[in-house]
Amino acid sequence: QVQLVESGGGLVQPGGSLRLSCAASGSIFSINAMGWYRQAPGKQREFVADITRGGTTNYADSVKGRFTISRDNAKDTVYLQISSSKPEDTAVYYCNVKVNRFVNYWGQGTQVTVSS
Repeated sequence: QVQLVESGGGLVQPGGSLRLSCAASGSIFSINAMGWYRQAPGKQREFVADITRGGTTNYADSVKGRFTISRDNAKDTVYLQISSSKPEDTAVYYCNVKVNRFVNYWGQGTQVTVSS
C-alpha cells in the first residue's frame, strides 16, 4: 500500500529551473534510498539521481552540476532541483523508492518539458 505522489513538473524555457517533489506514504517503515529516473519519447528509462538515507548522492553524468537531489527523511520526501535546463532534459520523470535490494516502488511520473 505504498504510494508515491510526484509534483512540480511542467514547461520551462531552456536555462530555466524547476523543482520536482515526491512524497512517499503508506505502510513503509524503512527506505534505503530515493531517487529519480526519466524516460524520453522513444528511449529507455534512465537513471538521473538518487540519495541514501544518510545523504549520499549519485548523479548521472548528463545532469551532474545542473541537478540537485535532496531528501527529507522525516517526511519520506525526495526533491529534484533542475537548473540550467536543456531541451534534452525533456522527459517523464519517475520517482523511485528502494526499500532494499529486492523491493522498490515507482511513482506515476511527472512530465518535464524544456522548450522555448
